[in-house]
Amino acid sequence: MTISFRNVILAAVVASLYIMVGALDWGIFPGSWNTALTMLNFALIGAIMALGVNLQWGFAGLFNIGIMGFVALGGLAAVLISMPTTPGAFTAGGWYVLIGLGLGVATIVGAVKLYGWLPMGRLRTLITLALIVLGFFAFRSVFDIGVDAIEDINPAATGYLGGLNWGGENYKDNGWLTIVAWPVGGMFAAGAAWVIGKTALGLRSDYLAIATLGIAEIIIAIIKNEDWLSRGVKNVNGLPRPVPYEIDLQNDPGFVESAAAWGLDPVNASTLFTKTSYALMFTVVLVILLILAQRALSSPWGRMMRAIRDNEVAAEAMGKHVTARHLQIFILGSAICGIAGAMMTTLDSQLSPTSYQPLRFTFLIWVMVIVGGSGNNFGAVLGGFLIWWLWIMVEPLGVLIAEYTTAGFAEDHWFRIRMEDAAAHFRLFTMGLVLLLVLRFSPRGLMPEK
Repeated sequence: MTISFRNVILAAVVASLYIMVGALDWGIFPGSWNTALTMLNFALIGAIMALGVNLQWGFAGLFNIGIMGFVALGGLAAVLISMPTTPGAFTAGGWYVLIGLGLGVATIVGAVKLYGWLPMGRLRTLITLALIVLGFFAFRSVFDIGVDAIEDINPAATGYLGGLNWGGENYKDNGWLTIVAWPVGGMFAAGAAWVIGKTALGLRSDYLAIATLGIAEIIIAIIKNEDWLSRGVKNVNGLPRPVPYEIDLQNDPGFVESAAAWGLDPVNASTLFTKTSYALMFTVVLVILLILAQRALSSPWGRMMRAIRDNEVAAEAMGKHVTARHLQIFILGSAICGIAGAMMTTLDSQLSPTSYQPLRFTFLIWVMVIVGGSGNNFGAVLGGFLIWWLWIMVEPLGVLIAEYTTAGFAEDHWFRIRMEDAAAHFRLFTMGLVLLLVLRFSPRGLMPEK
């Protein structure tokens, strides 16, 4: 079996798994096309995230475990672009917030410049520290006034600045704004990646991993606690959608007539239409990014990146600026994760900072890349689809296994109780098992790098 034919078989097997979810009844997990499309949409987003991580690790060997921070920035972009402005919020405290942020930036820049200008010695350290302390108190004294004023405006419903109000009062009728937010989310993540990269890419790989994880947690903490920015843990709900609302389709006589012609009731047909529309849009984004990644991989730039990954010393001896190239690939991979984050917020139609868990956006994405094939863009995409299917399906299968293995035991038997408790952790067990099997029998992944 040639490698290319093997890859086709693997892709067909993974595709058949999603078809089985829609076509078959799994007993404890009843099959339906609605469920299959929901899984497919999240798998498409996961595949895009895996593609971004593969650029960083597969192309350049950068160990980034701060993925969720860039995903969260993409979700924040969807809110800031598509949601309407809260009436009176900017007038009440917007200028204070902007001036406060300006003072904070000026303090940081001033401290850096002052530290470089002054001669070495204890006096330079003391003057720089004094500037930082004074700047911090000046920043907080202005910034807190604006924050309090914004968060006091109808805190139950808004309590934050809102978005750019491009859609006006009828913002929900302007779903194209959420599509605009996708590349903006990429730019947000790219900007953060530039700042992180300028400070952390000189670190050794293990220290880089710790630094990216810490900075990602800082980003999540800011989004959770700064209510004026995106309501914090209160969540922002009701983001406009780039696809029709189900209720609008159900009230459309033409759509109802078409659904009846296909033998579907309007409710089920409207849900299928909406999810299929999302799947088509996400597929277009994934295909565009995959084509660009493949062209980059095959270009002289891609060959240079792999040469740096394999031997930094030799590449540097050939005149390549290793740190600058690492910064480029770090920004590109993070931008792709930011795009995926904006897409996921669009699909959920809400920003929920508490959902950005390291298990979902770090461990799971890394498993996708490793299982699919590090360094192979198609492998990363395949891993995204396969691992997401397993992540969704193994928990109900674990419940089913627990029921069958304890069928003859009493309700209060220790073995039955233990198995029922263990079923909730079947996902983690399966991910670890799959990872171990792949690393043992196919250490370069299911679709290894050529």
